[in-house]
Amino acid sequence: MKNYKEEIAKAIAGNLPDMELSEIEEAIEIPQDSTMGDYAFPCFKLAKIMRKAPPLIAKGIAEDIAGNPLFEKVEQVKAYVNMFISKEEYTESVMEEAIDEDNFGKTDLGHDRTVIVEYSSPNIAKPFHIGHIRSTVIGNSLYKIYDALGFKVVRLNHIGDYGTQFGKMICAYRHWGNKEDVVREPITTLLGYYTKFHVEVESHPELDDEAREAFTKLEHGEKEEVELWKWFREESLKEFKRVYDMLDIQFDDFDGESFYSDKMQCFIDELKDKGILKKSEGAQIVDLSEFDLPPALITKSDGSTLYCTRDIATAVYRKEHYDFYKNIYVVASQQNLYFQQWMKVVQLLGYDWVKDCVHVPFGLVSLEEGTMSTRHGRVVFLEDVLNKAVEKTKEIIQEKNPGADPETIDDVAKEVGIGAVVFQELSNNKIKDYVFKWDKVLNFDGETGPYVQYTHARCASVIRKAGKDVVAKAEKLDIDYSYLKSDSAFELIKLLHAFPGVVVEAGEKYEPSIVTRHVIDIAQAYNRFYHDEHILTENEDEKTAKVALTLAAKNGIKNGLALLGIKSPDRM
Repeated sequence: MKNYKEEIAKAIAGNLPDMELSEIEEAIEIPQDSTMGDYAFPCFKLAKIMRKAPPLIAKGIAEDIAGNPLFEKVEQVKAYVNMFISKEEYTESVMEEAIDEDNFGKTDLGHDRTVIVEYSSPNIAKPFHIGHIRSTVIGNSLYKIYDALGFKVVRLNHIGDYGTQFGKMICAYRHWGNKEDVVREPITTLLGYYTKFHVEVESHPELDDEAREAFTKLEHGEKEEVELWKWFREESLKEFKRVYDMLDIQFDDFDGESFYSDKMQCFIDELKDKGILKKSEGAQIVDLSEFDLPPALITKSDGSTLYCTRDIATAVYRKEHYDFYKNIYVVASQQNLYFQQWMKVVQLLGYDWVKDCVHVPFGLVSLEEGTMSTRHGRVVFLEDVLNKAVEKTKEIIQEKNPGADPETIDDVAKEVGIGAVVFQELSNNKIKDYVFKWDKVLNFDGETGPYVQYTHARCASVIRKAGKDVVAKAEKLDIDYSYLKSDSAFELIKLLHAFPGVVVEAGEKYEPSIVTRHVIDIAQAYNRFYHDEHILTENEDEKTAKVALTLAAKNGIKNGLALLGIKSPDRM
């Protein structure tokens, strides 16, 4: 798609010999008020260089470029040069890309370089609750964004399947568990054991020693502990897969912390050899005080390893195995300090590529009654949220379309209900904390996923009604662009032009909400166009042009929603 800022910079450059083309391009703005032009160039900063008043500089530039065929109109307003792009030329440039459903919004920016995205990463034997949705859907969206940008993306689910909590789980199972209950309802049952352990340990502190001993045996490969751990893991993964299937999310690898349990000692030895490791109250640490960071704990006093040890081994393994361009961790903002610590340790070991490891933090989800806690059994299961959203959507559809095909209703209810939950998660800046409220999650009014999906279905309906012959001409862009000059049409076209750049920006900032906001804007712009214009007119040329724009809008919405991991139903 033509870069209009670059084209404008070239047109202006003759008046600004002391500025680089890239500087001029960077200074060009897009006015919020379209009556002030499609693009604007402010001249305030040029006053010192050119020794002229900014309005005089703007006047000179405006007069010089006024006859350029790139522009329909050029105006000087105070210190600004306001430029109105030639609509037909601009529209044709945009439509040539937007009409290509398979590739619209995609680039080859990545040149097939490898990006790792680690996301979701629940703990086995614990519930997959609403708090996990943020890492899961943000990570899935980042995978799709980087894939669209031409990177080779590896999707990793670094499940929490190692650590002292498994000693507690083994201990709890031996005291209060039975196999039948675990097989019937794995996560709920194991959560019950885990919760009971934390209640009982208050009056029986010896349970803690028993749990530590069970984990030590697990670390040393004792048969009974390993078999129990493997069983907990397998049963948990079955439960997790059910939720991932509902969200239509896949992973390339489920290797969790345990995979790296035999890969840590060499780094502990390396830290010792380099004189970085120190003893502190029996534990082994890396002193990071010179970097204004707390010490990084490498092993406990009993010799057992910690997250930091495993994450060092994990990062090195990934670099050797994938030679990544970026290694992205989608992990809650609570872990900001921890990520600074272990990345600093990796740097001290001499691995310069640690600069390519990126922590993408996000805000926390809490309940109205307080913070979620698996220890106290206070959680909202993600599967329950998704099922409830689907049920409510089905009720709404049946209300509005009593004669609809039941099988179709089920499919659409799933796409729209789950889409509503995912869209809400990705509609705000990822770093914001929020309180989970059922009525908000299941509210489909306003700027929501169902609103955007409904707009896509509206586009599909217009296309169906237009007829095959008109659609065939529209797809080939055998159209008269003069019919797409109205304000509502042009606002929509400008948003479609911006779409590929929005995808790039979302990737650079690790922020899916940039795409979400833009998809809402496209949907709103199409609905204004739909209400302001008569699309299926008697005039065949006019109808074909407007159907072509409908196809382009549909592609923008569909591809935008796809980047968020959301389906686009053709009927609702």
